[in-house]
This record gives sequence, structure tokens and C-alpha cells, in this order.
Amino acid sequence: MKTKGELRAKLAGLVVFSGLVIGNVSAQNPIIRNQFSADPSARIFNGKVYVFPSHDIPTPSEKPGRKDWFCMEDYHVFSSENLTDWTDHGVIVSQESVPWVDSASYSMWAPDCIERNGKYYFYFPANTRVVDANGRKGFGIGVAVAENPEGPYLPQSTPIEGVHGIDPNVFIDKDGQAYLYWSMGRIFVAKLKENMLELDSEPMAIANLPEKGLKEGPYLFERSGIYYLTFPHVENTIERLEYATAGNPMGPFTMKGVIMDESPMNCWTVHHSVVNFQGQWYLFYHQNEYSPQFDKNRSICMDSLSFNPDGSICEVIPTRRGVGLTPASSQIQPDRYSAKSEGASIAFLDTANTFAGWKTVLLSEGDWVQYNAVDFGDGKLKALQLRVQSQNKTMLKICLYNPNGKELIRRQIPAESGWQLIDVSGLPVLAGVHNLVICLVGENPVEIDWIQFRP
Repeated sequence: MKTKGELRAKLAGLVVFSGLVIGNVSAQNPIIRNQFSADPSARIFNGKVYVFPSHDIPTPSEKPGRKDWFCMEDYHVFSSENLTDWTDHGVIVSQESVPWVDSASYSMWAPDCIERNGKYYFYFPANTRVVDANGRKGFGIGVAVAENPEGPYLPQSTPIEGVHGIDPNVFIDKDGQAYLYWSMGRIFVAKLKENMLELDSEPMAIANLPEKGLKEGPYLFERSGIYYLTFPHVENTIERLEYATAGNPMGPFTMKGVIMDESPMNCWTVHHSVVNFQGQWYLFYHQNEYSPQFDKNRSICMDSLSFNPDGSICEVIPTRRGVGLTPASSQIQPDRYSAKSEGASIAFLDTANTFAGWKTVLLSEGDWVQYNAVDFGDGKLKALQLRVQSQNKTMLKICLYNPNGKELIRRQIPAESGWQLIDVSGLPVLAGVHNLVICLVGENPVEIDWIQFRP
């Protein structure tokens, strides 16, 4: 019997049924669309999905030495009940609010959060104020505690004793034992005490992982009695996601394979998390979609994750479309396509403000772009608006399911010097979930920002 997620996935023409958004755009990557974000730790608390990312920012003028490096001063948390409508709960911890952190280091790197006994423990790395024996300010890992996942969080006055490194990840096993994983050259693990603030064993470097190449960002989860240690690893020139498995949270682990290969956008890092929500597994990760020329400003993405019968992970191919259903009444962004012809291309609307998003460019007759999984609901949407521009008169058509599918509309696009809104009425009644294809059937190029169906 198929799960609820699998059935919706089949309808949507995608692997999964839900996605993440900011603002009025549904189920598309990147999922945070008004600021840079990275290193997402996704958790299920109280029936909601919470994402705790790090926060890339442009280099402040007072820190010119970091202009070519990561610059991160605080943490936000985002939540959703349906993986479509997301709330930004604002800053929960900043470098100015933690006593032991060097408040000018901009080193608030990849975090994690977990619940225990009704309290929420937020783990984060940062440069310390204290200079070590080598005259350097090393990385410590601290904890901030809250009564609610949205905060407010109260940082502890000191970092966890005996832990030096970055990328904390916490796992609580079925027997109640908690474990802390982190990285610093290698990946380490130690047991945590019941208070979640102190180690309960000596740190242990995890063996049997690749000897060569950087390893960082551990994230451990359990499925069907198998413990999956997942982590970024530089096998060649940039990171890819790999994993090892064991029958125990501390190992011994055996290397198994690749979860996601090197970024097609050439982002040097790829930090991640894995979560099961309502019977469907998801992979959260980041790319540099909004900052293709500078991969230290990154953005969170989300795609589905699945397993083979033997428990091995099926490799994830990153997508622009992301996952899930998009309401037809929202602004559908075809630049977040499911498929496209070779001649179709994507470009920023405004290269000076990449958060304005993208446009789809169809240059030649026959070029097309396909956007899957649009939900028309109960069939009350009978009009359509398009935001398009064309320097010369041309013609577009919108089809269902594929470029040669049922034709929904065919509309002439007038020649205009800028963006124009085109209204179409009298559409046939559509209900349920459909794939849409926008196809250029005229001789002249056209650019498309969005389309939106209306009552």
C-alpha cells in the first residue's frame, strides 16, 4: 500500500508532495527567498517542521578581511505546518548575545537543535574570546536553551567543556542516550549527560571514514534499526554528501556511498540535514543559487530522499522546482522548472538584486518550459494573468502535462518595451493537480516572469 506522501507524489509528477516557500511563492528552491541562509538543520517539533540555518551576510565594512570568506553573525529559525507556508521567527541567537563568543568574529557557523523533556537545546559553534596555547582563538560549541522552539533562547555562559570544533549535531537514541557529533579535521562523537550541556564520555574520532579530503558537517539519523552517519566530503575539488552506516550510534561505521554529488552550481560547501515528515523523507541542503559568483552567500534548498529495499540511500539530484504542490492561484514561477527544452534559459530579473528572482527566456519557436504539480483545487479558477515582455509581437501557448498535451490557451503577446500584464478569461474548467507547459509558438523571443490563475 502506498503512503499518503507517495500517492500525492504520483499525482504531482514528482517524488514528493510538499515544499518550502517564503512569501507568495510555493514549493520551489531556494526555500528561503528573502535572505541568504545555509547549513539547514530540520527538526519536527509539535507537529511542525522547524529549520535552524546559519545566516550568511554580505561582509560588513568594518571586516574587510572577510570579504572572500564566510560572514555569519546570528541565527534565525523558520517553521511550517504544511511545508508551504513558512514563518520567520527572527533572530534567536547572535554573536553579541553569547558571553564566551568573540563578538566581532562573524563565525556563527552550522547549528542544530533538539528537544528533551520539554526544553529545546540549540547547539552552535563560534570563535571563542579565549586565546589557546598557539595564540589562536579556536572554535567552541555552545548551547542555548528555550521553553519553545521559536525561543527566546538563553545562551549558556560557557561552551561545552572538552569540545573543540564546528558543526554540532545531536542525536537521542531510543534508549534515551544522547550523543553529540562535531567536526574538526575529523568527525567526532561523545555521549551527552541527561542535562544536554556536558559530555558523558571522552570524545572519539569516528573510524573507517575516507582518509583523504575534508570531512565536516555530520548529521546522524536512524531508520529501521540502521544508523546513518551523513557528512560532506571533498572527494575531488568541492564537497559532496556521503554516508556510512552502523548498528550503533558510535559505530563502527561502514562507508556506503553518495547521497548528493558535487553541486552543479559549483558551490564549495554542501551542509545538510535529513528528516521524516508525515511519512516522507526529505533532504535539506544549500546551494549558491542567489549568489552564483560568490559561494559564501548560500541559500537553503529541499528535495525528497528515498531508500532502496536494502536500506541504501537513492542519490538525490538537486532541482530548481523543489518539491510539492503549487496552488494555481499563486504566482507560478516557470523559472523553477521541472523540465525545459534546450533553447529555454533562466536569468535574473535584476542582477543588482538577485532576491527579486528569475525570468524564463524562450528564444526560438518551439522552446518550452514545464512546471509540474499545480493544484487547481475545485475548478473555480477560469482566468489567467501573465507577466511577460517581448520586444516584438509573438505568440505563447500553455498546455497540460507536456509540450504536445492538451492546449489550454494560445495568446498573442504584444510588442512592448517593458513588462506587461496579459489577462486571459474564459478558460476551460480545471480541477485537481496538473502539469503546465509554456511554449513559444511565435517567431520572436519572449521573457516570462510569472503566471497566475484567478476566479
